Amino acid sequence: MSETTFPLEPTAVAAQAAIKEEFAFFGDWSERYQYLIDLGRKLPPFPDAWKAEEHRLLGCQSLVWIVPQGNRERLDFHAISDSAIVSGLIFLALRVYSGRSAAEILATEPDYIADIGLARHLSPTRSNGLASLLAFIRDTARQQA
Repeated sequence: MSETTFPLEPTAVAAQAAIKEEFAFFGDWSERYQYLIDLGRKLPPFPDAWKAEEHRLLGCQSLVWIVPQGNRERLDFHAISDSAIVSGLIFLALRVYSGRSAAEILATEPDYIADIGLARHLSPTRSNGLASLLAFIRDTARQQA
């Protein structure tokens, strides 16, 4: 499976700016959570064959599977969760990092998390899971760099 939705924007910085702009439209966190759920539904199809223990992301309370593909010039990440909100968090992370070079991934801090207030509104278990997802992406980029 090589087709991918990402990247949507030309750079990781542009993706973070777009995320910040989109979330600014919502007045409260119930609307933002609904938007996250909607984003999670937009994740590309994830083959059942990839839902194997070898692709499972540890450190998440929800079930999360992630498969990296590519090389240092372009890394694509395919991921899915059994949780609707976590799937939305995955969508945001992939929007910023998937389809980018290893160097761009490593040079881009996940500022969108603070910019949209996500850090203050996630449960500790979801925060830990998001940290595990971002660490996996960065570690994969480091191995390819």
